Amino acid sequence: MSYTLTRTSMALDQGTLRFLEQLAKKWAVPKAEVMRRAVRRIKEEEDMKDQCPKPLKALDWLQNGGGLTVQEAEAFREEVRAEREAKRYWWEA
Repeated sequence: MSYTLTRTSMALDQGTLRFLEQLAKKWAVPKAEVMRRAVRRIKEEEDMKDQCPKPLKALDWLQNGGGLTVQEAEAFREEVRAEREAKRYWWEA
């Protein structure tokens, strides 16, 4: 992978700097690579959050069938019903 690097400076507290150095040593990479990986991972996580539906929208989707057709939902109900009826205990005989 080829990309252009840009030098930048930033102020980090001692704790963050210590963690940065520990990770760089553990991964055997420069501190800049630790920062690149961290930023990349946070960006990916934020992108995933943006793709997830909001709770009320997800609830609406579920209450409207969750993507199942009426026939699929009925087949699922029938399958669950048959499974429950097959699991009779000795005292229910």
